[in-house]
Amino acid sequence: MFTKNYPSQLLEEAVEQFASLPGIGRKSALRLALHILKQPVENVERFSRAFTELRRGVKYCKQCNMITDGDYCPICRDGKRDSSVICVVESIRDVLSIENTGHYNGLYHVLGGIISPIDGVGPSDLPIEQLIGRVKEGVVGEIILALSTSMEGETTSFYLYKKLSGLNVRITAIARGVGFGDDLEYADELTLGKSIENRQLFKY
Repeated sequence: MFTKNYPSQLLEEAVEQFASLPGIGRKSALRLALHILKQPVENVERFSRAFTELRRGVKYCKQCNMITDGDYCPICRDGKRDSSVICVVESIRDVLSIENTGHYNGLYHVLGGIISPIDGVGPSDLPIEQLIGRVKEGVVGEIILALSTSMEGETTSFYLYKKLSGLNVRITAIARGVGFGDDLEYADELTLGKSIENRQLFKY
């Protein structure tokens, strides 16, 4: 007997799991499930094990909140990076996007989100105090605000500016090569790289 147009309940469950991923519709989910079904069992086990180990084993850097296998991420451990500059971003994807430009050699601070009252995310839900603590250590000379140019991103940037403006640190923002409302992860590498190079003092 077919269940929801599928000949197998196991296939249905696999489709449901793939479809729960962002950007994956049910047709794509079915195609992926059928592809998995054609693979050798050992390949499928290795595939699933990679995600299980990722979820169980990945850690977050104690300094910047980037993902890592140890206590500190490779960027924070790299003595060749400029520790006097911290680029504040919303997500891990933004770090990867900026790193791909090859135009930045400082450190990062990953917020893991932005202030969004409608989503129930306030300043206390983000590692802002951790960022302030890093600045107070006296090594940091510049904070680059590289958040999305959406209303929530601008609100978060303004909040950070108010919290940091009393400290002895230069506060800049990426140039507007990234259009209003855009997320960094969708900007091309050239535009993003130039936006970082041409950063300006934060204005409100």
